[in-house]
Amino acid sequence: MVIKPKVRGFVCTTAHPYGCVAHVNEQIEYVKNNMPANTDTGPKNVLVIGSSTGYGLASRIVSAFGYGAKTLGLFFEKEPTESKTGTAGWYNNRGFEIAADKAGLWNKSINGDAFSNQAKEDAIKIIKEEMGKIDMVVYSLASPRRQDPETGEVYKSVLKPIGEAVTEKTLNTDKGIVHDISIDPATEDDIQNTIKVMGGEDWELWMKALDEAGVLADGVKTVAYTYIGKKLTWPIYGHATIGKAKEDLDRASHAIHSKLQEKYNGTANVSVLKAVVTQASSAIPVMPLYISLLYKVMKENGVHEDPIHQIKGLIMDQMYGDDAIYDDTRRYRLDLKELDDSIQQKVEELWQIANTENIDEISDYKGYQHEFFKLFGFEVDGVDYDADVDPRI
Repeated sequence: MVIKPKVRGFVCTTAHPYGCVAHVNEQIEYVKNNMPANTDTGPKNVLVIGSSTGYGLASRIVSAFGYGAKTLGLFFEKEPTESKTGTAGWYNNRGFEIAADKAGLWNKSINGDAFSNQAKEDAIKIIKEEMGKIDMVVYSLASPRRQDPETGEVYKSVLKPIGEAVTEKTLNTDKGIVHDISIDPATEDDIQNTIKVMGGEDWELWMKALDEAGVLADGVKTVAYTYIGKKLTWPIYGHATIGKAKEDLDRASHAIHSKLQEKYNGTANVSVLKAVVTQASSAIPVMPLYISLLYKVMKENGVHEDPIHQIKGLIMDQMYGDDAIYDDTRRYRLDLKELDDSIQQKVEELWQIANTENIDEISDYKGYQHEFFKLFGFEVDGVDYDADVDPRI
């Protein structure tokens, strides 16, 4: 079949296998060309929970191709069939596996529900039999729902403000239309459900399971990813249900850190990353418009970074380097260029005048769209998108 993008809302329902693999290879080449002078001090046995797209995929690439680490990746993706493409994450993972095998790097993957007890048991079995003790755990799950592994209850997250309704600008990325969107406030159940899905409980369960199984190395490091933003994104992101979930992630970080320090001289930190185009961010009202304006300003100032640049900076420079930047809650800060006052002031100025007529001129809407399609393997250099492709390849 000739595979073309089919967009529905904030999701592309098709993915191009060769495009996804080419996009993964672009990131691998960046890491190989920017390796640290000494890789002996980096991670050697890495577990990435949520490894098939975005920041999680970048974490696996940096660990493997930057440090030669063994990597075990977990994700939940759909395989292709004869008549339907797989998800982008499925192809991304295959691209990583092919490249890692070619480079002689040990790797294994688990495709299943990372929230489940079964996934934890499967991972621990592989770690014990084939890896050795884990010295870095990356927690990078992004899901709209979670089933409690003990009770079986299903929780669903919502993207709502807290306290009162909010009306903000947003960008319909399908049609390039800037319009207002009104969102009703969350109920207490909405808040608690979102915390259950996007908070730190599952991260704690993973670290508890790994500890009890005896598969954590001395000095183990674990990190979970978050986003904070500033004035423009706070109504729907910070001062909202997601913000409450992120507060719980910080709580979990301190609880895990205390236990790891006592037993392994290990560490647990949250890392605050910059706004980028991901499948998750595309679903959040306000973010497509904000990111389009942000990209314009940061690119003009020469400070724009993609996920692979951010994670290279986190792992190589901060977690295993000498340039760690912490805030008062022990979070790594990779978002300071985005939050620079001059950057934010310019973005706010553009936000005030943004409309459908001028969006192409004052923002990087085209760049946003390009990055969005690359997530699904489209608009990647060197790929023949008119070729007849077997989606199962």
